[in-house]
Amino acid sequence: MARAIWTGVLTFGLVTVPVGLFTATEDHTVHFHQLQRGTGDRVRYKKVNERTGDEVDNDEIVKGYDLGGGEYVIVEPDELEEIAPGKSQAIEMAGFVDIDQVNPVHLDRTYYIAPQSKEYLKVYDLLRAALEESGKAGIATFTMRGKEYLTALRAQNDILILQIMHWADEIRDPHKELDVLPAKGRTKASSRERDTARRLIDALSMDWDPDRFHDTFGERVQALVDAKREGQEIVSEAGPPEATNVVDLMDALQRSVDQARSTRGRSGAEKPPGELHRLSSRRDDDTGPKKRQGKQGKPGKKKTGGTRASAKDLKSLSKSELYERATKAGIAGRSKMTRDQLLEALGAKAAA
Repeated sequence: MARAIWTGVLTFGLVTVPVGLFTATEDHTVHFHQLQRGTGDRVRYKKVNERTGDEVDNDEIVKGYDLGGGEYVIVEPDELEEIAPGKSQAIEMAGFVDIDQVNPVHLDRTYYIAPQSKEYLKVYDLLRAALEESGKAGIATFTMRGKEYLTALRAQNDILILQIMHWADEIRDPHKELDVLPAKGRTKASSRERDTARRLIDALSMDWDPDRFHDTFGERVQALVDAKREGQEIVSEAGPPEATNVVDLMDALQRSVDQARSTRGRSGAEKPPGELHRLSSRRDDDTGPKKRQGKQGKPGKKKTGGTRASAKDLKSLSKSELYERATKAGIAGRSKMTRDQLLEALGAKAAA
């Protein structure tokens, strides 16, 4: 079971519930060590005196605020501790706002919040239900690990989530930072182009299903490592498509609409946008002719649409199709698996 990274109380008005804060996400990025080319020796970072080149121990290091011209204001670690926010034990709601009023650019990390024991479930679920029915988020500040955070408390299905937010002065103004932007409230696109663009959006609309998307670049990095380990040839990906010529914009929009509709017509199901309009991209995970998914077969029968397909049926599927099978079968760690690993995992699942 996960361990709370912070414990305290959640308060709204005179109602208080002891809660714990839990990390909601985990990093699956492929990590590398730095090595010296030719020797394979590890390369490590050290804290050194830039004048003498000598390594400096942590207890000899103080903080310096740069005034420019080589002058610094020296601040000792204990001086920072004296002015740091106290060890917070409460997330106190300052008020509640409509969720739609919170600009997504303000949102940062997300955490789960859970009651510390079963006796607090009723109070916890009362707040969760009230937030869900009202469509509002609770705004609060709290301190964790010597730092103060602005947060939004929201209901998500049967739990409460706490989203760390950026302070207002941390948000950059795009109209001051970006040189090329359309004039506010004005566009050069014709009404016909806008109508076709809306039809393209309608044609590509789908229900949100996060399990349909996975880190394809991370998978390629892992495949690269596996291929190099086995001495195999590495095939580069095709480059990005060229920018659309403004003169051909209407034609490109209409062809996109036609392609999206025909793709759905052939498949009979929604596909992620990345698979709908790759007009000429090579699929490096295809190993044979595509098999159309059928209905889920009864246990023991070999159906290409189910998770109990034979090894021969599975080998004929592309990596993305194998990933869909693995998602349906509930195979853990599938987002980091290579095609061969997906085949092996699905085979083991079918044999179980």
